[in-house]
Amino acid sequence: MKIPHPIPYQGSKRLLAPFILNYFPVDCGRLIEPFAGAAAVSIAAAYKSKVSQIILNDINSPLMDLWKVIIKNPETISAAYKKLWNAQVGRERLFYDMVRSEFNKTGEPHYFLYLLARCVKASVRYNSKGEFNQSPDNRRKGAHPDTMHWHICAVSQLLRGMTDFTTQDYRKTLEMAKPEDVVYMDPPYQGVCLNRDPRYMGGLEFDTFVAILENLNKRCISYILSYDGRTGEKSHGKPIPNNLGLLHIEIDAGRSSQATLLGRNSNTFESVYLSPSLVSRLGVVGKRKLTTRAAQFSLLPHNVTSTETFQRTPRAT
Repeated sequence: MKIPHPIPYQGSKRLLAPFILNYFPVDCGRLIEPFAGAAAVSIAAAYKSKVSQIILNDINSPLMDLWKVIIKNPETISAAYKKLWNAQVGRERLFYDMVRSEFNKTGEPHYFLYLLARCVKASVRYNSKGEFNQSPDNRRKGAHPDTMHWHICAVSQLLRGMTDFTTQDYRKTLEMAKPEDVVYMDPPYQGVCLNRDPRYMGGLEFDTFVAILENLNKRCISYILSYDGRTGEKSHGKPIPNNLGLLHIEIDAGRSSQATLLGRNSNTFESVYLSPSLVSRLGVVGKRKLTTRAAQFSLLPHNVTSTETFQRTPRAT
């Protein structure tokens, strides 16, 4: 069975999830995602039996309401999506606007799922009033109901009974973390949306976030952070401070589609950071930065290009 993904979401780590799972310690029991989004890493972790318990959190209440109904009542949300999808035929743009209006009034999960399936680039955007205002992609009608039904039911089967939900500031969720857990964080990238979408950003501020990471280090919390990146030599956002002691892994994700459109030959590099406690659990020493290709999902030295010595120590028995 392929890995299901019922919620289309811009910035989802669906393609990088296999790489990220490679850095889960064998003794991980619980995974915490403070910025759940499409929950791609949690879904992949459940699929690969990496964890036995998951906490999904997002400050976006409609998104978390959607996740709850997907996991707890898959047939209900599938039927509601199918009804909307069939009703749009022949009047797709007008119907999208009608659904968007109803969602902004009610926040109902089935309306949100339909909008996510049809909006431009699966990109969540809100106006200053907190209203969903993204336009539709008029070239497509959204996932077929049969396809959506499979994704919903499959992910429900994977996550039901092992997943708890919270809708709160990410800092409150991080207070729940224990040293034996693994925390995966995929906050909105710096420079994405900024103040145009305050509900999407959830008030994430760089210096505050760095202080939170320092606190996690003091508490010996194992965490994986997807945060910044670069295209060619152009970096996106402030770099994570070196004094946090994180292992920085750059993933060469291949040629940038945006650069290709502009006639440039630039690759996109996505950054993943591992906390000192996680590095210790993995038995990795002597390293502060690695570069690897997206297809090379391994800590082994021959898969890594680096300017420093890299070693992996045997796990204690």
